[in-house]
Amino acid sequence: MGTGGSWDANPRVPLGSGPPALHGGAGAGPRPLPLCGLRPRGAAVARTGRDGGAGPGGGGSSGRFVGAAGPGGPGKGFRAGGPGYRGGAGAGPVRVGARGPGYRGGAGGRLRSVQSWGVPGQEVPPGMGSLMYPQVQGPHHPPLKPPASPGLPAPQGPWEHIQGRDKGVTSPWVPLHPLAGFRMAGQDLAPSSCDCFVALPPHTAVPAVIFGKNADRPRHEVQEVVYVPAATHHPGDKVQCTYLEIEQVERTHAVVLSRPAWLWGAEMGANEHGVCVGNEGVWTREPVGEDEALLGMDLVRLGLERGSSAREAVEVITALLERYGQGGSCKEEPVPFVYHNTFLLADRTEAWVLETAGRYWAAQQIQEGSRNISNQLSIGREITAEHAGLRQRARSQGWWSGDGEFSFAEAFSLTDQPPRMEAAKARYHAGRELLRQHAGHITAETLMAILRDKGSGICVDSEGFRTAGSMVSVLPRDPAVPCVHFLTATPDPSRSVFKPFVFTPGLKPAPQVISPTFREDPAKQIPRFRSVVDRRHQLYRRHQAALELMERDEERGQKLLETLRELEKQGLEGMKALLGGTVTPHPEELADLFFDCVEAEMKFYT
Repeated sequence: MGTGGSWDANPRVPLGSGPPALHGGAGAGPRPLPLCGLRPRGAAVARTGRDGGAGPGGGGSSGRFVGAAGPGGPGKGFRAGGPGYRGGAGAGPVRVGARGPGYRGGAGGRLRSVQSWGVPGQEVPPGMGSLMYPQVQGPHHPPLKPPASPGLPAPQGPWEHIQGRDKGVTSPWVPLHPLAGFRMAGQDLAPSSCDCFVALPPHTAVPAVIFGKNADRPRHEVQEVVYVPAATHHPGDKVQCTYLEIEQVERTHAVVLSRPAWLWGAEMGANEHGVCVGNEGVWTREPVGEDEALLGMDLVRLGLERGSSAREAVEVITALLERYGQGGSCKEEPVPFVYHNTFLLADRTEAWVLETAGRYWAAQQIQEGSRNISNQLSIGREITAEHAGLRQRARSQGWWSGDGEFSFAEAFSLTDQPPRMEAAKARYHAGRELLRQHAGHITAETLMAILRDKGSGICVDSEGFRTAGSMVSVLPRDPAVPCVHFLTATPDPSRSVFKPFVFTPGLKPAPQVISPTFREDPAKQIPRFRSVVDRRHQLYRRHQAALELMERDEERGQKLLETLRELEKQGLEGMKALLGGTVTPHPEELADLFFDCVEAEMKFYT
């Protein structure tokens, strides 16, 4: 019996030169790159245990996936009959233990380096921008100096009530932070923020709801991806949110969160029931909270942990909003940055837009088509549910006469918008147009391309703000088919990899995308944010080095970017097979999927 496959003994490969070699011994079952590790339905495949116990066709301490005898020869692999992964001429079908070039070859078969691949750039639908290497400013220029003037008007007008707070016109200069001098693409000093998208049949190409979000945050901020398992709690238990402690519920759902590493909540995430939630900042006629309360990002996590549908999540968020209010600084800096929130929520059957102004709110149900939000109050007269005192509040403040139809956006929007919200209008209209152009054909790849679009400003890369993390989720209408969530855990989706995550028992933790913790955390000490800590996780650090390579060496950077696109493509193809029912993955494969994808990406950066 042959020995199990393994990574090359010397897996360190220079950035831009391709992935580590992967090969197996004769007759062995090498560990495949996880993005391609699904087998055709009905194929006879035996698996070793986690420790590589013996199985038909392979064994040994590192032979985790092994092939059983099947049609076409012994040791037929998971992607039986398919072309070799970037294999050279004559690679043939993928077979565990087969000799020759190509992915999962036997003795001597290994991945070729990127220089010899000749990978073409990924094609992007018209109007989606480019995924090719952008022109950027390298990190080795003389240290940047704070601009004499950010080119933004002084706060005035009806939003002057945000005294002592960031009024949506934050200076793009972030001093004294260890990452402040590292700069990627973009010269635009105009403030920007998040974008959320959802598409439902008939706008989707498949019978599924597809959700996507870019989390645009202060440039130096690190976003981590955290899995929190379901839990049962005791009566009287409390939960400590970012600033506020509130009552815990009896049971919380399992969630995966993409969040700024310093806080408790999340910019976006999903739960085990196929519910997705993302939030956006807005400024309204209602004054922002002067005191620490629940952040909008706390409400994202609370809605996911407590709601088994999008509608239930709306109910959870609005009840907590009315009880505790929203407030507190939303960035890890001494100067407070405070805003109200809008939310986009989705599940397998419908979506909801929830928009707030202080403790007041309005919600709109979306049952078909597509929708996006971008730092604007966008709910007009199509209100499905609302705060009981919403209209009375508008009348008492003189924002609505009481005659005619009530429009939440018209009543509660500021007459003179802060620059941040004015800049968001163009992104909102661009996002809506991109969804319209692809109506009827929207897929996960479509939303990924939209999130990568820099021309529209949806993918942000300016001196003050950038897209810190991105997420796309596919929520099939068929409850028997699992939901698939793709997360980057790194900044700038145009130069990041969307990695698949599926809820399943026994999920393997991914410490590579979890930020370090600190005994004396400046976000938890009073007064807050008086010092700076380095929250970069392992993947962030390696990705940062890759971005530096892209800026130093255009040719090698382009090759690395193409390699990352190919890695992502394999993941998309595997998840399409899963969603289409043409594969039956072992639960252990799904449990390790996200961890293995992160690990594979990191090896490209080593």
